[in-house]
Amino acid sequence: MTEFTPSRRHVLKWTGIAASLAVAGSVLPNFGISAALAADLGSGDTGVLNYAYALEQLEAAFYTQVVKTPYKGATKAELRVLTSIRDHEIAHRQFLKKALGKHAIPSLEVDFSAIDFTSRKSVLGTADVFENLGVAAYNGAGQLIKNVAYLAAAGSIVSVEARHTAAIQELIGGASAKAAGEGHVDKSGLDAALSPGEVLPKAAPFIKTAVTANSLV
Repeated sequence: MTEFTPSRRHVLKWTGIAASLAVAGSVLPNFGISAALAADLGSGDTGVLNYAYALEQLEAAFYTQVVKTPYKGATKAELRVLTSIRDHEIAHRQFLKKALGKHAIPSLEVDFSAIDFTSRKSVLGTADVFENLGVAAYNGAGQLIKNVAYLAAAGSIVSVEARHTAAIQELIGGASAKAAGEGHVDKSGLDAALSPGEVLPKAAPFIKTAVTANSLV
């Protein structure tokens, strides 16, 4: 496989954490969600942020394992990209956890038993699914956010997630990779936008902890 280009690597390095932490200096106000709803995402902006937090937990856990136990034949260039993505996902997870404060859902227990972490095809195929699902989730949830500051934060994060999808697709296809997003975008080149009710069932096989969105419309 052709080595990953420095320009792509630099894009990941410099556009990720800085963008996602742009509003990390402020903690979100208390939303009054009851501890009894700990297994549920909650409603309103709380619910949307917990929804994003759940997905970022999943992605951060996945890439942490990928970097910890690299697949067979992983090149240094590939590991640099995957490590950068891991660091972005951890930054997103921590930002959302801090923003939600005591109203954050608990840490989720993941289930990656269906993934062969020794296989390049299995790892990158899963990464492709996770990244595109994440983009579709942010796109679909944007309309549910009321506070413009939270919407700006979500926009910063989803822009980084979109770069991840392109990076993973280039890793899969190498220098001859077709247009980024092929198979995941519509005929106009636009990414999908999925509702929480559509996204959570797709993520559920990888999450042991029960996560519901009963109050999140």
